Amino acid sequence: MAETTYTVKGMSCGHCASSVTEEVSGIAGVSAVNVDVAGGKVTVTSESPLDVQAVDAAVTEAGYQLVS
Repeated sequence: MAETTYTVKGMSCGHCASSVTEEVSGIAGVSAVNVDVAGGKVTVTSESPLDVQAVDAAVTEAGYQLVS
C-alpha cells in the first residue's frame, strides 16, 4: 500500500471535499481518499504509487488545482 498527501488549492467546503473524493476515487488502484479542506490536503491510499498526472487530472476535473 502507498499513502501520498497532495496539496490542493481552491477547496473551501464539504461539497469541495465530496467532489475531489469522487474524482480521485475513480483512479485505478485507489482504496481510500481523505480530504482536509481546512488544510488544503488530500491524502490518497492506493495499491501502488500513483501517477501524479492522473491525480492532477482528477483534481482538475473536480474543479480544483493540484499544487504539489
